[in-house]
Amino acid sequence: MKSIKYLLAVLLLGVCLTACGGGQDSNQAGEASQGLDKNKTYIIGLDDTFVPMGYRDEKGDLVGFDVDLAREAAKIMGIQVDFMPVDWNYKEAELEAKNIDFIWNGYSITPEREKAVLFSKPYMDNTQLIIVPEDSPIETKADFKGKKVTLQADSSALEAVKKDQAFVDSLGGPLVEYPTNIEAFKDVEAGRSDGLVVDEVLARDYLKKNPQVKMKILEENFGQEEFAVGMRKEDKALAEELNKALDQLKENGKFEEIRGRYFSK
Repeated sequence: MKSIKYLLAVLLLGVCLTACGGGQDSNQAGEASQGLDKNKTYIIGLDDTFVPMGYRDEKGDLVGFDVDLAREAAKIMGIQVDFMPVDWNYKEAELEAKNIDFIWNGYSITPEREKAVLFSKPYMDNTQLIIVPEDSPIETKADFKGKKVTLQADSSALEAVKKDQAFVDSLGGPLVEYPTNIEAFKDVEAGRSDGLVVDEVLARDYLKKNPQVKMKILEENFGQEEFAVGMRKEDKALAEELNKALDQLKENGKFEEIRGRYFSK
């Protein structure tokens, strides 16, 4: 009888240890899945023609304000990052498919995008400017009646313009969409469109670096925006760590140091 009781005690102890140990492993696995994976290389999706946020220099290297900011944030977070140019039309689809982990490239917060992604806290302001040739008689939105307007496809500029239905209805045809803002600029330069709507950060950089392009910025615009980083809805822990890193970069002066490399004071 004593040996039977002993055997039962051993079996019960084994069951208890297994159950307790399994619960601990499960909790640890759950915590790991919610935190940062230090063995993973996180992929940042971007439009590599969006000067000065992310673009190719004369050597073909990827540079830009957002590129440098992302690298510094990654150091603080203790993660590895790499960059992948994506078709801006499909950036959210690339994120959802887990081909990328961040959309980080002058990515404006909009109501439509908030439905699809989890945003970090905003880190920079932006305005959607209206730009026309220097000798154009156009001075206001109303002057675009019967005219053509171009912009980047699936951009926040497109979203902003479409909100002004009266403006869209007044145009002489549908909005002309291009894969990149640079192509939209070229369209106006060639005289195929009468004006474009574009992010202020890109517009001012483009006009400064291309003084031969004679264009003017209208006083009216399509509104203020904020840039932030897009992540999957479930990546709350990742967003929390990124927000901490962005705060630290602003507190230690690194954010302004990076800004000084790419923006005129």
